[in-house]
Amino acid sequence: MNLLHLNDRPGAYPPSLYAADSPPPAARPPLQGEARADVAVIGAGFTGLSAALHLARRGLSVTVIEAQRVGFGASGRNGGQIGSGQRQEVDWLEAQLGHDTARRLWDLGEEAKALTRALAAEAGVPVRDGIAHACRSDAEVDHARHMADHLARHYDYDKVQALDRDGLAQALGSTAYAGGDLDRGAGHVQPLALTLGLARLAEAAGARIHEGSEVTGIDHAPHSGTPSTVRTAEGHVTADHVILACNGYLGALDRDIAARVMPINNYIVATEPLGDAFPEILPDRIAAADTKFVVNYWRLDDRRRLIFGGGETATYRFPRDIEGVVRPHLLSVYPQLADIPLAHAWGGTLAITMNRMPCFARPAPNCLSASGYSGHGVAMATLAGRLMAEAVAGQAEGFDAMAAVPTRAFPGGAALRAPLLVAGMAWFGLRDRLGF
Repeated sequence: MNLLHLNDRPGAYPPSLYAADSPPPAARPPLQGEARADVAVIGAGFTGLSAALHLARRGLSVTVIEAQRVGFGASGRNGGQIGSGQRQEVDWLEAQLGHDTARRLWDLGEEAKALTRALAAEAGVPVRDGIAHACRSDAEVDHARHMADHLARHYDYDKVQALDRDGLAQALGSTAYAGGDLDRGAGHVQPLALTLGLARLAEAAGARIHEGSEVTGIDHAPHSGTPSTVRTAEGHVTADHVILACNGYLGALDRDIAARVMPINNYIVATEPLGDAFPEILPDRIAAADTKFVVNYWRLDDRRRLIFGGGETATYRFPRDIEGVVRPHLLSVYPQLADIPLAHAWGGTLAITMNRMPCFARPAPNCLSASGYSGHGVAMATLAGRLMAEAVAGQAEGFDAMAAVPTRAFPGGAALRAPLLVAGMAWFGLRDRLGF
């Protein structure tokens, strides 16, 4: 089963609002024949393009190899939320790794956010401020209040405002939640526009990008100092370093990473512009996400179109009726939109890890990998690319700090990924419906 081809036509973007709003440039030519580079980057999403950009700006020759199109995967399909810190909250990090490590990881997460905002500005892609986190129970509201205070006291971060039930309802235009918080230091962006912008910046810096070039194999160097070969159907590139930036589309390129990083699907719908109707919905144009395991997340774009993601399926094949999967989740938050038609519905494949922290690894002496962002990838994947570029240049402190966070293999590894997906999504979908 090849997720690069299971749900999408070759070379075609999904029928997303993003693709309709950000017409991509003409397809870049595939890799053909022999090529030579200092670094070969596999994957043209946030991770790969950020790596290529930062490597090229350091003067290295970079070849990016993309099986489909720039931003074809999760980078061009996601909810566009630029979250603070790491995917796991700092109290979890403190309990698992100690306060000093938790602080270092928090600071890296904040670097990720700042870097993403800076690159978006450079690429001319606007970023809006604010993400609300919607809690389903009083216990979760109490925890959110505690974390806002904890971040202000111990992490010098005072941008999270705790909200009671009425405060959150006013921020969201929904009474579905018990309360939560509003992080004014977080933000949201049109993700495909940002990905295409990163590609332009990388090419302007000298990186070469080949689309329609699925990697069929990698011959890793036996030891550092000798080159590797990355092969496609029509050519190959010999490089001193290889960067794996494939996330949920890694496939069989590295089985050890694949055992730790599980692809899952998620689905998004978008309304037509709401105009002056429903002014109560996100009046300050913030984004939002809730505390379900299969997270609901949403935002309004600049034309007041509601972009809403959520819903689980226990298979890797997209459902025929994506709208039918997502609409009940949307209406559980905004029942007032029952009669509003949905203009776009699309699916995408992201990747998670056992502990929801990204998997940074060195699969071979001259190979680096980062993946498994677990829904926190807009900023963290962008930082991961820069950290891998720095590691290639001999400055690996940031990469090593992320790689030191243990990421266990899923039970059964990659071989049992499909049945694990079925069991896991059924279980966690049931927990969400029961309110756990």
